[in-house]
Amino acid sequence: QACQQVYALDRTREWTAALTRWCEQQPDMVAFAGACRVHRAEILQVQGAWSEAVEEAQRARARAQGVDRRAAAAGLYQQAEVHRLRGEFAAAEAAYHAASELGLEPQPGLALLRLAQGRKPVAAATIRRVATTTAGRLKRLNLLPAFIDIMLATAAVKDAAKACDELEDIAKSLSIEVPDALAAQARGAVRLAEGDARAALGSLRRAFATWERIGAPHLAARARVLIGRACRALGDDDGAALETSAARATFERLGAAPDLAELDATAGDKMRDRARMLTAREIEVLRLVASGGTNRAIGEKLHLSERTIERHLSNIFTKLDLATRAAATAWAYEHDLV
Repeated sequence: QACQQVYALDRTREWTAALTRWCEQQPDMVAFAGACRVHRAEILQVQGAWSEAVEEAQRARARAQGVDRRAAAAGLYQQAEVHRLRGEFAAAEAAYHAASELGLEPQPGLALLRLAQGRKPVAAATIRRVATTTAGRLKRLNLLPAFIDIMLATAAVKDAAKACDELEDIAKSLSIEVPDALAAQARGAVRLAEGDARAALGSLRRAFATWERIGAPHLAARARVLIGRACRALGDDDGAALETSAARATFERLGAAPDLAELDATAGDKMRDRARMLTAREIEVLRLVASGGTNRAIGEKLHLSERTIERHLSNIFTKLDLATRAAATAWAYEHDLV
């Protein structure tokens, strides 16, 4: 449990495997079995084995029911966490509430659920309340990454930066790889929000290297999304596309529906921003191009010269970051212009 609290995941795996073997040899002994299975569920979640994590959490509840109230509540919380990551919000809500009924504070998971549901003010109010009433380095180590994410999502960048300072201090005092990576990822996200993409990249790549080494695919993919944003802010569109594509593939494999929705929303916002840059005449030209018209035919229809149509097309290609008429046609159909 001590290893788990400070995210010493390699040692946690070793202890959990050893205790699991010992518990299996003593089927009548239930004092540790529930807690052991909760730790296994946590490890499986980090490793991306989400279905197995839910099954293990359910076994933890069954094993601890009526014997170890704390382990039963922890099993429910762990189930809720996986449901939240998958976008199964109703199931997550029910599990968080059931854990609360057993006496466990369902945070920061429930606040993150509210954020995923788009209820940002509720998420912010909850996480602020929890942050002001939570003491102890290890408890705050578990809380601060979520606090920072929610503060950044609600544009409270100064509060996120202050919490990041505290998280870095805790990580330094522990000198353990995972807390350091959590702090590095938080610092990268904060720097990105502050507009310093170059400084953000170094922190984010350090975090990503840790998630890759310990086999934490979801955390690694989240880091890659931020790395992609930093690359794009620095004008490296190819690098941004590669990072985002890799993150999307991981989210699809894991079934991380909220993360995929966030990526799609971001892409949609960019497309809408690009569309708003087009003039009314350029939209008209684009529609005619998508309908198969040549430059001469479009010019005759609009009573414009071919040279003017060519200039409009050049502007359209530049604004939409497209290279060919075929790409422009596809874009027009995707955005219901035809």
